[in-house]
Amino acid sequence: MELQDQLEELAAAGLGAAAISYDSVEVLADFAGRRDITYPLLSDEGSVAIKAFGILNTVVDEAIGPNKDDPAVRADTGLYVAVGGGSSLGIGIPFPGTFIVDRKGVVTARFFEDFYRERTTTSRIMMRLGKESDPVASLEGETTHLSFRTYQSNEEVSIGAKFTLALEITPEPGMHLYAPGAEAFGYKLTRLSFDEAPHLRMLDLEYPESEIYHFAPLDEHVPTFQQPFTLLQDVVVGASREAHQALDGVEVLTLTGRLDYQACDDEKCFNPVSVPLSWTVALAPPDRQRAKRPE
Repeated sequence: MELQDQLEELAAAGLGAAAISYDSVEVLADFAGRRDITYPLLSDEGSVAIKAFGILNTVVDEAIGPNKDDPAVRADTGLYVAVGGGSSLGIGIPFPGTFIVDRKGVVTARFFEDFYRERTTTSRIMMRLGKESDPVASLEGETTHLSFRTYQSNEEVSIGAKFTLALEITPEPGMHLYAPGAEAFGYKLTRLSFDEAPHLRMLDLEYPESEIYHFAPLDEHVPTFQQPFTLLQDVVVGASREAHQALDGVEVLTLTGRLDYQACDDEKCFNPVSVPLSWTVALAPPDRQRAKRPE
C-alpha cells in the first residue's frame, strides 16, 4: 500500500499516519495482518468520529432509499457508493479523504476525492504541504524569455491515484508573463495544456498568486508573473472497470502537452510561444493495486 511505503518519508517530515474506519477492531486487525500495515488503524464503530468530522457518506442511504432510481441519485451513487452490495453498501462509511492535523488537534489541511475508488497519493499531499524533500524531476529547458523545470509528485502510481505534475517557470530579468485576468486586456494567458490521454483525467490547472504590472503608455494594470512561479496540474488515473481493462499490462503512462505563453518587457511584447512538454510515470502492476481497505 502506498501509505505504508511512505511512512519513513512522513516521519522524516515530522508527520505520522493513522487511518479511521467504521470497521470493527477484529476486521481491521485481520486487514492489517494480511497487508503488513504497521501504522494505526482506528475502529470507529457507529461512525461517531466520522459524523463529528462531517464526512458521513449520506449517498449510501439514498442509494437504497425510495428515490434510488432518481437519475441524480444514481449519478451520485456511481461516484460515492460501492455498487452491487444491496443493503450492505456500507452505511456509516465516510467520504474518502485525508485530514492533516497538528499536535493541538487542529485540522490544517484536507484532501478529498470525487470518486470512491480514487485516492490522493501521499507524495502529492507532501508536495502540497511543501514537505516533499526530493520531487521526481522530468525535464529542464529554456527559451529566449524564460527557463523551466518539470517535476511530479510520484514516480509510480496505481489505478485510481490522484497525483500532481508541476511546471516551475523562471522569467528572464525584465520579462513578464501573463496571469489569469490578462486575457481581458487582449494578452495571451500563460497556459499548460495536454494531449488527450485515455483514462487519465486532468483537473483544473492551478495558478499561484500574480502581481499587477502597470503598463504606463496605455495606463493598463495587468495581472502578470514577473518572479519565478509554479503551475500545478492534478491528474487522476481512471478507476472505472473500463480503465482497469484498458490499463491492464500498461507499465508506463506518458503525458504530453505544451506550455503556451506570451512574454513582454517594458518596451515590447514578443510573439506567443508554444513549448512541448512531457511527463512519464510508472503504473504499478495489478497485484499492487488491490483493495486499500476492507469492505
